[in-house]
Amino acid sequence: MKNYIAQLLQVTITTILFTTLAHAGSLPRPDHVVVVIQENKGYDEIMSALNQSSYIHELAERGVLFTQSYGITHPSQPNYLALFSGSTQGVTRNSCPHQFVGNNLATALLDANLSFASYSESLPVTGDISCMYGPYQRKHNPMVNWQDTRLPATMNQRFADFPFDYEQLPTISFVIPDQDNDMHDGSFEQADNWLRHNITPYVDWAMNNNSLLILTWDEDDYRGDNHIVTLMVGPMVKQGKSAQRINHYNLLRTLTDFYDLPPLGKSNFAKPITGVWQDNFGGIWQDDFGGIGQDGFGEIRQDGFGETWPNNDPNDWFDQQMNQ
Repeated sequence: MKNYIAQLLQVTITTILFTTLAHAGSLPRPDHVVVVIQENKGYDEIMSALNQSSYIHELAERGVLFTQSYGITHPSQPNYLALFSGSTQGVTRNSCPHQFVGNNLATALLDANLSFASYSESLPVTGDISCMYGPYQRKHNPMVNWQDTRLPATMNQRFADFPFDYEQLPTISFVIPDQDNDMHDGSFEQADNWLRHNITPYVDWAMNNNSLLILTWDEDDYRGDNHIVTLMVGPMVKQGKSAQRINHYNLLRTLTDFYDLPPLGKSNFAKPITGVWQDNFGGIWQDDFGGIGQDGFGEIRQDGFGETWPNNDPNDWFDQQMNQ
């Protein structure tokens, strides 16, 4: 009977361990994530040595730069929809308006008692559904397409409403500069200065408050293979470069996996980003060779047959538990 209980305990705990590993993977759980989306520039242009003194390059050196990051398609709008919902929603042009009812990043967060907001520069008022207003363009603000069907108007905010007390930020925020400051109509220098002025305070705060900045582009300028810049800065990120190939679906899958949310649309078939996280964040980590470990609570080992247990011998460990 004792052996039967020990075996049952072993199977139960092993199942729990594998379920946790499969669900959470090697990802941290940031308190806040701010995703800033820029426009229509390829990787080589942004990371050119001519721009090495820029704030964007400074961010890349401060965090992790993904050297093989790609947009999903052209033009802009379906890329924003893909990042927000895991689908381009059948949209192939920068058309407006649209209204959708399916699941998305914000609905997934709300279902888990977490929060989301979109902060759009030059949006005239909270909840505005105009297709454009000055340099503001609705095509770059994906959540508005679910406003009043699945999402409240209060989630659609002006960038002027971005809180100075970053503790008041929602779990995940999208920050949408207007077309003067997102490289669509303005220059690289103009957008870079906008980021330096508006994003630096959050980044400095995030480094001491378990929070993360993601800076990405929607698409390139049609002169390449949609190769774009994506970078992350935060205390859970290892500094350096990552050559893993990612796109907007991988990024969305990472965001949902941070908080154990169900994957959305095509992100269900995309891998979350791994190999760039500090070992002391998120507990469970995975190295580049498939090894796994757990910080602070004793090593978890995995042999070639998929068995997982603390210490060296599963029988010794379970016998110890039964004799306590």
